[in-house]
Amino acid sequence: MTAYERLKRVRVPARYGTVTVFERLKTVKVSNHLDGMTAYEKLKTVRASTRPTGRDFVEALFTDRVELCGDRRFADDPAIIGGIGYLGGHAVTYVAIDKGKDLDERMKKHFGCPMPEGYRKALRLMKQAEKFNRPVICLVDTLGAFCGADGEERGQGQAIAENLYEMMGLKTPIISVVLGEGGSGGALALAVADRVYMLQNAVYSVITPDGCASIIWKDAARVQDAADCLHITAHDMLDFGVAEEIIREDFENFDRMCSEMKELMLRDLGTLCGLSVPQLLDERYNRFRRIGVYEENGSAVK
Repeated sequence: MTAYERLKRVRVPARYGTVTVFERLKTVKVSNHLDGMTAYEKLKTVRASTRPTGRDFVEALFTDRVELCGDRRFADDPAIIGGIGYLGGHAVTYVAIDKGKDLDERMKKHFGCPMPEGYRKALRLMKQAEKFNRPVICLVDTLGAFCGADGEERGQGQAIAENLYEMMGLKTPIISVVLGEGGSGGALALAVADRVYMLQNAVYSVITPDGCASIIWKDAARVQDAADCLHITAHDMLDFGVAEEIIREDFENFDRMCSEMKELMLRDLGTLCGLSVPQLLDERYNRFRRIGVYEENGSAVK
């Protein structure tokens, strides 16, 4: 049997059941252009300086907020803001990556690339939420974790790994929303969740298209080709089972958009809070185990 014939028999996950590789590729090509935008155009859209920041969403979604700072080990990271507030009438813990508004603020926040102390602060707040049975809401918008020498010296990789490990077993519901860029482990460190939503033009990838182009083709100018090949759009993530919902963007009516997002969160929190802790953890575990599974000759391959 040739490689091509074997490939035709392989089935990959789709939103409903499985499909062949070639059916999946046709779906990706169509879904990425449903709104007339390519993956690269979406990437440029979410990087626009006029786009609402994580703090904008925090202020629109949560009331009676108390912001909490510091990781209790080294310092406070301004790129991650978090605290306690109310979502509707529901007490929650919120954690958000904030890129900042003007150039000075963006430089202070490393353009939304968190330091290790930011991830440790986020984990501290999540563990506190677990202790008091508060759901956790994470808002993600980063091209990746800070990759400078300071971050590595303070244990960037370990901080991300600890978040992945602890979030998988956190005994309280977690909802994560990718607001703009969801880049690599820096985004995943706040997205090991029971539900993942993505804004309409948001992207989610294992590496930035810029980095991918530099590695694969040794040419950063081929970022557009990389964006198309990586399948990074919200429609892709929905089809792959990585995300559950796509949220329509309407920044001209930002309050109404956030109100609809809040209703979606409250609906899913109602379901998740009704589960026992073992059920909640089993569903979270199985959610991630289903990602990346495909079928060959009728048998699942992981």
